[in-house]
Amino acid sequence: MAAAPHPRPRGRLGVKRLGAVFARTHDVPATPARGTVTMRTRGLSVERGTRRVLTDIDFDVVAGEVVALVGPNGAGKSTLLAALAGELTPSAGVVELEGQALTHWSHLDMARRRAVLPQSHAVGFPFTAREVVAMGRAPWLRTELREHDDEHIAAALAAADVAHLAARSFPTLSGGERARVALARVLAQHTGTLLLDEPTAALDLGHQEAVLTLAAARATAGAAVVVVLHDLGLAAAYADRIAVLESGHIAADGPPRKILTTELLTRVYQHPVEVLDHPATGAQLVLPIRR
Repeated sequence: MAAAPHPRPRGRLGVKRLGAVFARTHDVPATPARGTVTMRTRGLSVERGTRRVLTDIDFDVVAGEVVALVGPNGAGKSTLLAALAGELTPSAGVVELEGQALTHWSHLDMARRRAVLPQSHAVGFPFTAREVVAMGRAPWLRTELREHDDEHIAAALAAADVAHLAARSFPTLSGGERARVALARVLAQHTGTLLLDEPTAALDLGHQEAVLTLAAARATAGAAVVVVLHDLGLAAAYADRIAVLESGHIAADGPPRKILTTELLTRVYQHPVEVLDHPATGAQLVLPIRR
């Protein structure tokens, strides 16, 4: 009777294969070309409870431009941004990222293609500001881009004017400081699309201007930027495109000088508004009429 074959040393081979799996690097998404639609919605409707918040929204997010979402409270601005981020499930229609429905992508795949700045900036543990910013680099852990983590973190801290806060505990920061650290996290993530929900809400005048300057610079460098704003003056100054939301619909979408009109804004905001050019600079100004 033939001798039984010796068993294969599976343990060592299995360890090697397992190590290869964890050491494997992942593909890095290509940078979208300027003018490319990085995200879009078609026929998008969203319900919160029994209330329909968005109805039949067609909206494009384009590489190389800043698009501002404006409109009165409850118009659906933040809901549209949350739907683009994949945080809300549509009741109808589709949200696409790079030509594929969001359901096609894993959370990691999406995090390598779009970064999201929410309205609230709570952190459950006393991480330092730098540690919070470093969280933005997590999607790149198993890619060749991880070698540039320190570079991106330092650049983001400087761009958001929070480098001097790097060692501070995040919960001890003021509201405006936390907002800027959260923005730095998004900048450090370094994705082709940025989704920013009211990034200027807690900021002083100078930092509001600085944040929108950063957004415009990212768009100039080729990123697609969507930003929710209440300040129509900031939208006029920094956005390439403005989408005006009204009662869950897009009332208008286009260049600021075409969209920001006295008639449209007075109707949408249900308050008299005057749109005029600054006498010295020619910049478009949007002012409420006070009686």
